[in-house]
Amino acid sequence: MYSRQSISRRLRTGINWPMLSRVFGWLLLIEGAFMLIPLIAAWCYNEQDTVEAFIITIIVTVGSGLLLNSIVRPRSGDLGKRESFLLTVSVWIVFSLFGMLPYLLTPDPLTISNAFIEAMSGFTTTGLSTVPVGTLSHGQMMWGCVMQWVGGLGIIIFTLAVLPMLNHSGGMQMFNAETTGITHDKLRPRVSETAKGLWLIYIALTVLLVGIIKLDSVDMYDALCITFSVVSTGGGYPLANDLIAGSVYLKIFITLFMFLGGVNFHLLFKVANGRLTAPFKSEVFMTYVKTIVAMSVIFILYIWMTGRWNSISALTIDPIFQIVSALSSTGFIASEFRSWGPLLFTLVMCMMFVGASAGSTSGGAKIDRIIYLIKNCRNEVSRTLHPNTIRSVKLNGKIVPPELVGKVMVFLAIYVMVIGIGGVCLTAMGICPEDAFCTAFMCISNCGCDNTAIGYGVSFDTLPAIGKWIMAFVMLIGRLELFTVLVLFTSRFWRQ
Repeated sequence: MYSRQSISRRLRTGINWPMLSRVFGWLLLIEGAFMLIPLIAAWCYNEQDTVEAFIITIIVTVGSGLLLNSIVRPRSGDLGKRESFLLTVSVWIVFSLFGMLPYLLTPDPLTISNAFIEAMSGFTTTGLSTVPVGTLSHGQMMWGCVMQWVGGLGIIIFTLAVLPMLNHSGGMQMFNAETTGITHDKLRPRVSETAKGLWLIYIALTVLLVGIIKLDSVDMYDALCITFSVVSTGGGYPLANDLIAGSVYLKIFITLFMFLGGVNFHLLFKVANGRLTAPFKSEVFMTYVKTIVAMSVIFILYIWMTGRWNSISALTIDPIFQIVSALSSTGFIASEFRSWGPLLFTLVMCMMFVGASAGSTSGGAKIDRIIYLIKNCRNEVSRTLHPNTIRSVKLNGKIVPPELVGKVMVFLAIYVMVIGIGGVCLTAMGICPEDAFCTAFMCISNCGCDNTAIGYGVSFDTLPAIGKWIMAFVMLIGRLELFTVLVLFTSRFWRQ
């Protein structure tokens, strides 16, 4: 009976619902497996209530996955472009719905809106939290960091790495729908091999950073939470800023790994395979480096000239730490940031808007698109003086197709519009304009800066419930870079 109804629905919409349900079953099994990490953390800290919450959550999540895999028998394993878009968007919502359960099943549960936005903020690596520091248990905080780590490189990309069977079932469409950036290159002939290669790099960075942090006598729990927050550029571990502030050693290495998190993982993969000069041939990478250098000079000179420093590390390391944190959208805050003044605050906000490289774990509009925008603006100004001149946008010495340039311009326009619409929605709920637009901007940029931590804006937990749901949606739009989500709201998508 299920198959007949499913086939009937597919005839009306052209969407392979049975295969989508089967893939969801696999995905829920994967999410259930990741929940074992916070379960172990809660058990180690004797948090009985949290242990029970995670056991129930794992049973519900894994049980749902097994149920979908057992009752659904798709006649076709094909997933086309529409299924890929629908699956990519839906999985982030479904993962968040199951991921919020550990926050609801404790004796002192969060509200549904707070629990959902905790999960969505985690998976999208936004890192904003609705609860005060010290409220969550060790198991719950670990789960927040694990969600960031999973969402950093991408849920679908991990699935493609562990389920090679999807290589022939819309794998490339799903890869393109989730991976951030303008264009997507396969590093291997099969998309599953590309996904596996990217995740191996991601895991290697994670293991390496855990070892480096442990050398500073940090306990394993904090080392794992900080690492998950840094490698994913999520920055959502609430105790990270305090732990990092007192150690120059940690600041230096965390700055390095935040920087690597902002690099296109395709470049890191090439370096790992012996192509050591690949990053230096990339115009985007070199612009990323030059931006950090230029901003570092500005920050250091300004802090030195205004006398807002009390040590060499506060004058040199802290500004670079803050710059890389902003560009990579990690959201860590230097201890003296509030005293640096409005100019440097404004520059930090600009860097959060720009973001790091496409294909990285960072948020923001991405440096790649800003390069396209600047070059296209330069061409248009030149064309004003010489209307008959034909000028093209070039990147790495290659001409960029005009339709791709147009897509970038539309993306940036919609990006700003979403910030505007989100800000207006929050002002309608009684939030002052400055706080409203700042909050919407941070959500779409997936930047984990707590508004109160940077001395600007309302605390995120004071937003009304409907405002939190809207901001959760903005986070999702920002993580999946607009078009993947917005296409679902077009009538043409649902017509066969």
